[in-house]
Amino acid sequence: MTPGMAFFDSAESFAMIRGGHIDATVLGALQVSENGDLANWMLPSRGIGSIGGGMDLAANTKRVIVAMEHTTRRNLPKNILRECEFPLTAQRCVTDIVTDIAVISVTDQGLVLEECAPGWNPEDVQALTAATLQFQRKEAFAMKILISGR
Repeated sequence: MTPGMAFFDSAESFAMIRGGHIDATVLGALQVSENGDLANWMLPSRGIGSIGGGMDLAANTKRVIVAMEHTTRRNLPKNILRECEFPLTAQRCVTDIVTDIAVISVTDQGLVLEECAPGWNPEDVQALTAATLQFQRKEAFAMKILISGR
């Protein structure tokens, strides 16, 4: 076992989550709003979904990082929106959004584009984002690709 590693059952993990002992979580999402609302459990068009532990993590974790595709399968800007269209998992909980083309911070002033993937620029990312993005930094936005072991 690696030092610091722990094994525990589901009941104990939820006790840690609900007790506020988790500093950060990474969740998938269907939609995120510009104020950090999260929708990640149901596709209304299919009438299916199960909220699972996502609500507990979103409501009781200090930092909620969403990992998601930036657009729909049809390349439509319907994932990062002014307001979520799907049922919410939690309100105002998302702190960061990491997509295949950008890293975005959720702030009290709205969404801030922090980085763009190689080959992308802020204008291209904004064109595929329904919510308004702010660009606070003037220097290059390019993500640095880190390869393990190099």
